Amino acid sequence: MFLIRQSKPDDVATLLKLAQMVYFINLPPNEQIIGGKIEHSAVSFARASGKTKDSKQKPRKGASASMYEGSDLFMFSMFDTHTGTVIGTSQVRAHQGGPGNPNWAMKISERTFRSEPLSYSSTHKVGKLFGDESGPSEIGGLIIQPSYRGNPYRPGRFLSFVRFHFIGLYRKFFADRILAEMMAPVSTEGENAFWDNFGRKFIPVKYAEADRFCQHNRRFIPELLPREEIYFSLFSLEVQNMVGQVAKETVPARRLLESMGFKYRGMIDPFDGGPHLDAPTDQIDLVKKTRSLPLIAPHSGRVPTHGIVSVLNKDAEFRAVETEYALEKGGIRLTEAAMAALEVSPGAIIGFTPVAPVEEAPIDHAPMAKAPRKVTKTPARRTKVGRS
Repeated sequence: MFLIRQSKPDDVATLLKLAQMVYFINLPPNEQIIGGKIEHSAVSFARASGKTKDSKQKPRKGASASMYEGSDLFMFSMFDTHTGTVIGTSQVRAHQGGPGNPNWAMKISERTFRSEPLSYSSTHKVGKLFGDESGPSEIGGLIIQPSYRGNPYRPGRFLSFVRFHFIGLYRKFFADRILAEMMAPVSTEGENAFWDNFGRKFIPVKYAEADRFCQHNRRFIPELLPREEIYFSLFSLEVQNMVGQVAKETVPARRLLESMGFKYRGMIDPFDGGPHLDAPTDQIDLVKKTRSLPLIAPHSGRVPTHGIVSVLNKDAEFRAVETEYALEKGGIRLTEAAMAALEVSPGAIIGFTPVAPVEEAPIDHAPMAKAPRKVTKTPARRTKVGRS
């Protein structure tokens, strides 16, 4: 069984190892940044649970103060109950930017030129820096240990879906639009052709270094990048063809989001040219179908429904599993194994989202392991989604 809970300080060492396996801006290989994100997330979960109404917290020494400003951040860790290992993480930011603090993208459009004497026309794709102050919610930060990719239980799907499940349960915390910044092609050395041909001409540092600046402050983007239209036809064909495209390993993630209603609307990352996808929050099925009911006695017979179930108790402890459940008048019934994983008893308020069961993978009711073990470092392809 895979259990998802909010990330905790004890996860820092494991998440740092995961960050060192891949190129991933949302989870940089920096202990202080990861620890700061987890601390920020703990305050956000406490607000959602009603334990505290104050989302402000003084950052620990060495952590970026900007990470604690403004938006709530919810960071999840996935736990393999067989091995006792944290194997992945994902996150959702309640608002990415806002009035006076835009989230920067590049808006793509076309310009057509025509010469009547020559009877000739040419159309060019252009990009212009765009500051979005609407403050959409942003999903990102999804990373899973490489050895679990292709697992028949599809833990990566669960790790992705839990964010929409949480948004549905705590809808008032989130915006009316959800943004996903998708990964553009990045080399194994952390280099990106779009950056090398555009951004580096104005900010003379490597792509990875420039992107790390965003962890602390994004004001340098409009200060150093040009505000005028950029004609992509001036770039090589390689660069032109990668505008708005995702890396090979990100194609399944893009297809999954597009199947949920996310669309590419001509916005790209001004650093690497990767596409920005978005969707109206209330039109996403996983959000629309999420509800909560009190837990009644355990279900002893055949359980008819499959999905994500969770609890966020008054101690701000969030736990979620993908399992079977039954809806009855006045409440929800779970299996004893699911109740044990969530550490709940009858009367608890349970959030639930129906999700199609994974084919060819039997429901797993194995007991939880007692002690976590270390992650074994394995080679992985480099990935990156978003900048939150």
